[in-house]
Amino acid sequence: MLGEVKSMRGIPLLASLAGSRLVRQVADTLMVRHAHYRTRQLDTLPIAQVQQNTLLSLIRRAAATRFGQDHDFSRLLSVADYQARVPLRHYEDFWTEYWKDTYPRLRGTTWPEDIPYYALSSGTTTGATKYIPVTWEMVRSNKKAAFTTTALFRHVHPGARLLTGKFFFVGGSTELRPQADGSRAGDLSGIAAREFPDILRPYTFPPPELALLANWEEKIQRLAERSVSEPITAISGIPAWLLVLFGKLKAISGKATIAEIWPALRLVVHGGTAFDPYRDIFRREIGSDRVHFCEVYPSSEGFVATEDPRYHLLRVIPDHGIFFEFVPVEELGKKERPPRHTLAQVETGVNYAVVLTTCAGLWAYVLGDTVTFERRSPPLLRFTGRTKYFLSAFGEHLISEEVEKAVASAAQSCGVHVVDFHVGPVFPEQPHLPGHHLYLVECADRLPDPQQFAQAIDAALMVLNEDYAPHRQGDLAMRRPEVQLIRRGGFAEWMKARGKYGGQHKVPRMDNSGRLTREMLEWFRTHGWLAS
Repeated sequence: MLGEVKSMRGIPLLASLAGSRLVRQVADTLMVRHAHYRTRQLDTLPIAQVQQNTLLSLIRRAAATRFGQDHDFSRLLSVADYQARVPLRHYEDFWTEYWKDTYPRLRGTTWPEDIPYYALSSGTTTGATKYIPVTWEMVRSNKKAAFTTTALFRHVHPGARLLTGKFFFVGGSTELRPQADGSRAGDLSGIAAREFPDILRPYTFPPPELALLANWEEKIQRLAERSVSEPITAISGIPAWLLVLFGKLKAISGKATIAEIWPALRLVVHGGTAFDPYRDIFRREIGSDRVHFCEVYPSSEGFVATEDPRYHLLRVIPDHGIFFEFVPVEELGKKERPPRHTLAQVETGVNYAVVLTTCAGLWAYVLGDTVTFERRSPPLLRFTGRTKYFLSAFGEHLISEEVEKAVASAAQSCGVHVVDFHVGPVFPEQPHLPGHHLYLVECADRLPDPQQFAQAIDAALMVLNEDYAPHRQGDLAMRRPEVQLIRRGGFAEWMKARGKYGGQHKVPRMDNSGRLTREMLEWFRTHGWLAS
């Protein structure tokens, strides 16, 4: 948050006196100075050269590894050489080819050194747990990305005095499981908490005894009870879980808005899911225009981008040990060697799959996310979804971004606030009856008319997607969407039943097969969570 520690001399002394109001104000001033410096640095970086240097440095580091020898790293001298010699791979490829036989002892396989941490990912596209290596270099990379996020925000909002209070991290359990080789595995937020700079701990919440709690219900209640009297200036987390916390805070305090509870709150950092369906309800729950929202795009594999408030778009961070490539989604999987574009080669308006080469031993790794660039210089993008999160059961070719926008538009037109939703296809059981999309929708307070809500989604998608409207014409290929309303708290209970409650876990938005959608609907019906 403060910027790179080495550039902020004097902070250790300030941290030891962090309880002093004057010292906190001085620390905050230093933060702003670093914010201006870091922003100017980003704005003047020669991105193409920085990215090439990053790649070649990683190649040199890993030349003696088994992966480096298999791909002739010692002979690779350029980006073109790398792309010609190293094909795209998914997590499953790395696991079966290089990691499975020796895990957790991966030294010398895809990275030359011991791996201190493994970030456990739920595997949103496959459902299987993934064990993502996190090296010391990646720990430093993630710290730099976090510092850059705050720097870009403070450059635009120097008056938002974050260090006069505390930054609230609403993450999963910070408990890490010891591995056979001495490494530790667990939630990425747990790794971040363990490696958080000591000099910044006086400026953060929660304390370790709360952060370690694994039971989410107990944890969220105690977080609310303890934080209600804390001077919170910033908070970060998954939007759905932040809303749960806000509800408990208001119940405990008896106050109507979060701004009344935390009058110094100035920043909400969110990520992991599209924010548009949540924006109106967050504004209402917080109750203050002085609070700003900042989107981040992290992943267990590496930090991709953070919002630049000057543009209100995600900005790729090119100088923290990750080499980025982007493959047109329509080419992914169709060709053995699809075209791979660097940050200097991307075009605006194209839906790309994100590919990472990282300082944790991932090489041409298909992340599973899709993005579209709005600008090349600086590199500004929008997250559009997952490579396997789409709806095209009837040839309609909908992506996550379009569905998110349609739900947000429907919520606004119906005057409601959506907390969570899921959508999947319902396939026809009779030849003469076309299929349709089923939306499971949970709202914060009052319920909309499901027919009106479905009609609003339908109308929005016809505008957003050129393929959708022809499929809907005359109900010949698709019928109008169906909406089933879920009672408040239903999605949280469903996640709990799956062992995915709280922290960084997210409700799967889309299911092109329809199987998960049917299972969810049946669970909601059986357990009494259907509202209509």
